[in-house]
Amino acid sequence: MKKVSFLVLIICFATKLFAQTEPVNYKAALSRFKQFYNNSKPDSIFNYFSPEMKAALPLESFKTTTLQLKTQMGDLVDADFVKLASSVASYKATFKKGTFLLNIALNTKDQYTGLFLKPYEDDAATATKPAAPTFTMDPSITETPVSVKNLAGSISGTLAMPKNVTGKVPVVLIIAGSGPTDRDGNSPKLGLSANIYKMLANELGKSGIASLRYDKRLVGQSVSSTTENQIRFEDYVEDAVNLINFLNDDERFSRVIVLGHSEGSLVGMLSSIDEPVKGFVSVAGAGDSADIILTEQMKSQPTHISEGFKRMLDSLKKGKTTDNIDPSLYFVARPGIQKYLMSWFRYNPAREIRKLKIPILIVQGTTDLQVKVTDAEKLKKAKSDAILDIIPEMNHVLKEAPADKDKNIATYNQPDLPLKPEFVKAVISFVKKVR
Repeated sequence: MKKVSFLVLIICFATKLFAQTEPVNYKAALSRFKQFYNNSKPDSIFNYFSPEMKAALPLESFKTTTLQLKTQMGDLVDADFVKLASSVASYKATFKKGTFLLNIALNTKDQYTGLFLKPYEDDAATATKPAAPTFTMDPSITETPVSVKNLAGSISGTLAMPKNVTGKVPVVLIIAGSGPTDRDGNSPKLGLSANIYKMLANELGKSGIASLRYDKRLVGQSVSSTTENQIRFEDYVEDAVNLINFLNDDERFSRVIVLGHSEGSLVGMLSSIDEPVKGFVSVAGAGDSADIILTEQMKSQPTHISEGFKRMLDSLKKGKTTDNIDPSLYFVARPGIQKYLMSWFRYNPAREIRKLKIPILIVQGTTDLQVKVTDAEKLKKAKSDAILDIIPEMNHVLKEAPADKDKNIATYNQPDLPLKPEFVKAVISFVKKVR
């Protein structure tokens, strides 16, 4: 059976669980969804969307997705209530050709604010799984909230300041990787709970280095009028530039160093050109343009997924989006993000890093499943005076991990597992040497 990732709009809420009784309004909402879905009437479902959801997911995109799901998975035969968490009700949804977990979110007017279908885990413990442990910052560090405005809203972040220092201190802007990743390096939508950026801020603070980490647009507490289908790669660069100038104008800081992780590496490169940045750190940054990276990653997927991605990619290279796309590809190439992909694909990291006239540190782990050592070597070749530091047995979330795929990915949900010490040492040493 093909795996389906049917993403209409993911809404993430707190994990505190209420009494496991199905509310009447959710029961009615499920009944409506089932009736209209089974009768191939996505327009009728759309009529019950909240205004915000209609804006984020236009009717034509929703129709395409829903009808494709119907073709692939068949009718919704039954749906058993599992739990209610905040305003999201979860159901064990049994389709003709598979079983999934259907999450339904409603507002106070009983309008749909979210519909999310994902593989069902037949494990009662998942319904009451406790929240991941919270990482506690060292008492020598003070954290304060930061909000910086942009044309579309504001970016929210956390400034971590070492207490026991005198005079100006260096500050590191930490730029997150791809997807809906928050300021701490976590993403419930991606199954990521690793606290990597918060841990990094903690280690920097203990060494007398300040840092600013932040929620990306459309993530966490950052507020934006930009919808998913409007966002472009340059928007992330604009946000980083605004934060760089915000830090540079702060008299407490002696110098600004930019650290970009994964996709954030390219964001960091572009935002550091002609800006008041004294040093740049690329962590698990790609050495090729994103279309090449994603194509390589798609090779590990089933043939129908990799071929579908290739067709979509060929269309994007001609400047055209693909609305009729297999639901299996929605996690990486749904219509709402294809123009973003188009804007991202035009940048080649190896070309962009050459434009930087500041000290550069390139860090890469040997057991990274997403970015390879060869990527770091390409960046180093493009910028010969950069420092290249290869960290043995460090994976994509900057923690010690074996090459074994399952054991490696398991660290993505170990929020109390420390960062690889060699990585921390390399970054701190670089920051202290930059002038």
